Amino acid sequence: MGQLMIKSILVSVDGSIYTESTLRNAIHLAKAFNARVRVLSVVDARTFEWAMSVGADAFVPIIPSALYLEETKNLQQQKSDMVLKKSQAVLRESGIQFTLHKEVGSPTDVISEYVRTADLLVMGARGEFAAWKSKSIGATLDFVSRQIHKPILIVSKEFVAMRKILAAYDGSDTGNSALSLAGYFANRLKLPIMVINVSTRADEAGRILDEAEKYLANYDVSCEKKHLQGSPENKICEFAQDHAYDLIVMGAYGHSRIREAILGSTTQTVMRKAQMPVLLAK
Repeated sequence: MGQLMIKSILVSVDGSIYTESTLRNAIHLAKAFNARVRVLSVVDARTFEWAMSVGADAFVPIIPSALYLEETKNLQQQKSDMVLKKSQAVLRESGIQFTLHKEVGSPTDVISEYVRTADLLVMGARGEFAAWKSKSIGATLDFVSRQIHKPILIVSKEFVAMRKILAAYDGSDTGNSALSLAGYFANRLKLPIMVINVSTRADEAGRILDEAEKYLANYDVSCEKKHLQGSPENKICEFAQDHAYDLIVMGAYGHSRIREAILGSTTQTVMRKAQMPVLLAK
């Protein structure tokens, strides 16, 4: 088997409808990987910093009172404490090793700092305003997914134990990292893998899929492969949905930044459209 090991799982919790799923997924993986879980709640300092910054230079000047600022801070602190308390109850019941952390600051900055000492980050597909932004990914997730260099598991609202894995492989370096993650997950969770390549060239797809099959043989897992034609961002989600896969594994932002700017990002589209968890390799 390869050298990859996941021993520390960082879970970002924000009190949204995704929070329990992030915890359940982390517990499920921690048991399989014999890993520890760190739960992080960030008190978003931007909320009250914004209020302070809206002053005389604004179009409509608003000078918040000291009482308003203090109450805003207190509410944010109370919310964070309650989220961590409920998380603690769920984790204690599971019997895994865990720690709880609360920080004040920008969520993206704090998460990016904490993940440096973790092997895997687990986040919900959308944040605390999910009810109003049901078709877009959360702003914090969007930023973090681009900036950090650790794998990210993006979970759905409801926890479902993983039964089979779909790995999208395009032959890129991040795609190769995704194969490593897919192999590790499949081996430790005792799951089968389907590797797909979405392209217009059958000969190139065959070579890439053979490469994936050869690589995954090191992980002692059941592996199938399939070539699909069409746009990767649509075919990956369609195939996963049609064949009831519980996890999509793929490389994050595998193409050039210029191509992404012109054609859009496959990563972003899959993150937004997928109805099951997505594991991004970096």
